[in-house]
Amino acid sequence: MSSTLDQTSDAAARAASFDIRPSDAPLPDAEREALLADPKFGTVFSDHMARVTWTAGTGWADHRVEKYGPLQMDPASAVLHYAQEIFEGLKAYRHADGSVWTFRPEANAARFARSARRLALPELPEQDFLGAITALVRADAAWVPSGAEASLYLRPFMYGSEAFLGVRPSLEAEFLVIASPVGPYFAGGVKPVSIWVSQDMHRAGAGGTGDAKCGGNYAASLKPQIEAYEHGFEQVLFLDASTNTAIEELGGMNVFFVRADGSVETPELSGSILEGVTRMSIIQLLEDRGHEVVERRILLTEVQEGLADGSIVEAFACGTAAVVTPIGRLAGAEFDATISGGGPGELTLSIRDELTGIQTGRVADPHGWMTRLV
Repeated sequence: MSSTLDQTSDAAARAASFDIRPSDAPLPDAEREALLADPKFGTVFSDHMARVTWTAGTGWADHRVEKYGPLQMDPASAVLHYAQEIFEGLKAYRHADGSVWTFRPEANAARFARSARRLALPELPEQDFLGAITALVRADAAWVPSGAEASLYLRPFMYGSEAFLGVRPSLEAEFLVIASPVGPYFAGGVKPVSIWVSQDMHRAGAGGTGDAKCGGNYAASLKPQIEAYEHGFEQVLFLDASTNTAIEELGGMNVFFVRADGSVETPELSGSILEGVTRMSIIQLLEDRGHEVVERRILLTEVQEGLADGSIVEAFACGTAAVVTPIGRLAGAEFDATISGGGPGELTLSIRDELTGIQTGRVADPHGWMTRLV
């Protein structure tokens, strides 16, 4: 009980620095409830947004929660020409007692700071990152849906806002958090996805921005994603840009392989792979169960051989949106393999159930990952 009270007190302290400027046109309760009954990912947004402004001369200032709405942006704003932009993704969950919690926000704050350094943007203090999330969720607590795996998706982002044309870091930046209610990722039950391996296009290269969460990485994945669709697949898996032989990650998710001996392997963080918060959490939960988790360079040929001889029995992807996604088919230009008989693997489903259970309050939180917001 004391730890929960401490978390609630910390949340209040973080949010206290934000000036709350209530919307003059909040969505009527009946309309909001209708939207929450069947929320679609990233299409509906809550009444408010959190915002903090930065300039090179004054630093971070004007912490506020204000009405959600269009941004006024100069056509010469740095982000439109030189792509100085980063973002994060996390969720707020309503537990059975009505309280609202989020999962490992400190890890998102730390990654946000790392991404800012790589994109030459100002580093946002953790206190401001957590304060913005807390203040927004408290202002829009009615937008947090109830139900199995329903949540309020939170999107913190920052962009260079100075109006200038020149290749140098922006001297002005805006940080915002917007919120979107979402339902279960798998509305009809967990289903395996099919993955196409892109062998002539890459998401990122050594020394690039692959380990930063910035829009350019996702833009680079769109054309290969179209290629995957054209081949009849749902997602795309990238290989390393240096040798075109080692598995890296999907367009927006990390990947794991389960071996017949119970060990689990995932590509090592080589500088071109995003360090996922879900990824690091799964590694911890697997190790808690006694599974050996190996982070190493994994060749595509090794995976093909493992699927062929039965030494690899499951594969799954993970990320904030879907949490854990079974992979039922993996294919490329010269191979096509079915995994786990085309269905979800036992360990995949089990680890997914444990992690979503922690997030939604159904399962004990032994590592103290959850932070109460409301």
